[in-house]
Amino acid sequence: MSSELRVVNITRTRPRQPKPEWLKIRLGDPTNQNKVLKLIEGLNLHTVCQEAKCPNIFECWSDRTATFMLAGDICTRHCGFCAVGKGKPGALDADEPRHVAEAVRHLNLAHTVITSVNRDDLTDGGASHWAETIRQVRALNPDCKIEVLIPDFNGDEAALNTVLDAQPDVLNHNTETIARLYRRVRPDADYQQSMTLLERAASRRDAENRGMLTKSGIMVGLGETFDEVVELMKDLRRVSCNIMTIGQYLQPYERRLPVERFVTPAEFARWREIGMDMGFHHVESSPLTRSSYHARQQAETQTQEAEIRAASAS
Repeated sequence: MSSELRVVNITRTRPRQPKPEWLKIRLGDPTNQNKVLKLIEGLNLHTVCQEAKCPNIFECWSDRTATFMLAGDICTRHCGFCAVGKGKPGALDADEPRHVAEAVRHLNLAHTVITSVNRDDLTDGGASHWAETIRQVRALNPDCKIEVLIPDFNGDEAALNTVLDAQPDVLNHNTETIARLYRRVRPDADYQQSMTLLERAASRRDAENRGMLTKSGIMVGLGETFDEVVELMKDLRRVSCNIMTIGQYLQPYERRLPVERFVTPAEFARWREIGMDMGFHHVESSPLTRSSYHARQQAETQTQEAEIRAASAS
C-alpha cells in the first residue's frame, strides 16, 4: 500500500473541526492580487501560494509579493499534509529561471522567496536548476535579497553545494514536524537528514565567513506536544539555525491529514519567547505563519541585529 493511500484511510474517518476566531484572514486589495496573478500566468510560473493553498495569499499578493515554485507543480513525494499535486512530473522548463527573474523585476521586490516541488526523478534533485534560477534572479535584480526554500535532495551534499555555490542570502529548509511524527506526516523524508542539511549549510557559511542565514519551519496541530516542539527547537539551535517559523497546520482538503487541534495564540507566543531565549535571531510564531510569511522582515531583523552586535563589539 502506498504512502498516499495510507493517508487517505486516516483522513476520511474524521470530520473537519471548525476554525477558531483567530484564524480569520485578511482579503486585501483585489487590484494588486489580480496584477500578480496575471504576471504569474503570463510568464507560465507556479507559486506555492496557489499550489499549497496558503491562507496568507490575499495579504501577500495585495502587497505584490509571491513565493515562486520551481520545477513544475507535480511533486514526487507523498507528504500527508501537502496540497501540491503528486505523481510523475514533466521535464524542467529551461526558461523558468529567466521568467522568475523577470517576475521579480516586474514586482520590484527587495526580497524574494523561491521554493520547489521535490524532484527525486532528477539525478541532482533539480539543484542545477535551482542554482541557475538564483544566478539569473541576481543578475537581473542585483539589489534583491534571495531566499530559497529547498528540498532535502535525498541527503546529497553535492546537490546542496550546487545551490550554496550560487550564494543565496537565506537558505531555508523546513523540518515540517517533530521527529516522532515523520513516518505519518513525511513518509518519504528523514528528520535527521533535514538536520544534517541545515548543519552542512551553516558549517559552510561559517567556514566561508558569509552572511547567509539558515532557516527552518514547522506546522503544529498534527499531534505533537508543546514540549516536543521545544525539543525540535533545541535541535535546530544545535545545527546553528538562525530563523524559525511556527504556524498552524490547516487541512487543505479531505484526503490529507486531519487537524488534531487548533493551537492557541498564547502557545505560539510562548514558543517565540522560548526560541528567542535559546538564541534564535528571529522566531515567527503565530497561527497564520508560513515559511515565507513576512520573510523580508525576518531577514531584515536578523541583519539589523547583527549590525548592532558588531557595532557593540567594536
